[in-house]
Amino acid sequence: MVLAVLAIWYLAVVPMNVQDVLTRAERAGESVSPPTAVERRDMGAWTLVMRNPGLLGESWSLDRPRLPAPHQVAGELYRSTIDEEINGRRGFVRSGSLSNRSLVYHGGITLGATFLGFVIGTALGIALAVGIVHSRVMDMSIMPWAIVSQTIPIVALAPMIIVVLYSIGIQGLIPKAVISAYLSFFPVVVGMVKGLRSPDAMQLDLMRTYNASDMTVLTKLRLPASVPYLFASLKIAIAASLVGAIVGELPVQKGGLGARMLAGSYYGQTSQVWAALIMAAALAALLVWLTGWLERRTLRAMGGQP
Repeated sequence: MVLAVLAIWYLAVVPMNVQDVLTRAERAGESVSPPTAVERRDMGAWTLVMRNPGLLGESWSLDRPRLPAPHQVAGELYRSTIDEEINGRRGFVRSGSLSNRSLVYHGGITLGATFLGFVIGTALGIALAVGIVHSRVMDMSIMPWAIVSQTIPIVALAPMIIVVLYSIGIQGLIPKAVISAYLSFFPVVVGMVKGLRSPDAMQLDLMRTYNASDMTVLTKLRLPASVPYLFASLKIAIAASLVGAIVGELPVQKGGLGARMLAGSYYGQTSQVWAALIMAAALAALLVWLTGWLERRTLRAMGGQP
């Protein structure tokens, strides 16, 4: 599967970069078909590829490609991590702190906002779920609004949150964490409501037979039964929290993977943008794996897994 993706990626680089390649070839005095950029502008990419098969060698080595090749992205990842932090090239901070050009530095900033937003969103989601399960009023009033809240595009909402919080003197990590929490609380609410309602009528009748209070039913029956549902939701929530942190960094531009992507797009450094995207994907995979590892340990401790 990985080899197939890489092969498709390398193949897609050719039509994506063909306009730039032919422009460079024209400036170098090569024979290009059609001969002018105006004529080539409205032509299909694959048509240009078929008409100029001998001029496409630079497709995988352009300095500012529209679509960088995998080896270019890998090279940028190496320069932005190992080369930047270990070898100390290109602006390494001698005091021992992380270089502000490093993806490790920007990834750390994003992770800080992700974890804070995840904690806030999880706590809010669990609290709302408990209230919804025990109160029909909350079920009829809060749950519809929670669903409606997820229909608002986060790219439109994020700048508003940042501006409003900045106007009351709150900036830095908190606005990004709020955006992150906004995306992460909903999966937790839905999963926890499903989990808290998972005990069947016979189990609930047994607790009533023992004259158990609502708090006892919650702690002894509903919460243990909801653990598998909770962790399934947390895997979604932690990834959504990372996305929220990155989106929250776009308007701020003071560090983080989102700011790194935006800076790369401003200066045409598409390899930098793709390297930041891959770093974000790797962080998301790591966070989901850690959540799954914690789930296995928890269920094993509860006797739910061998």
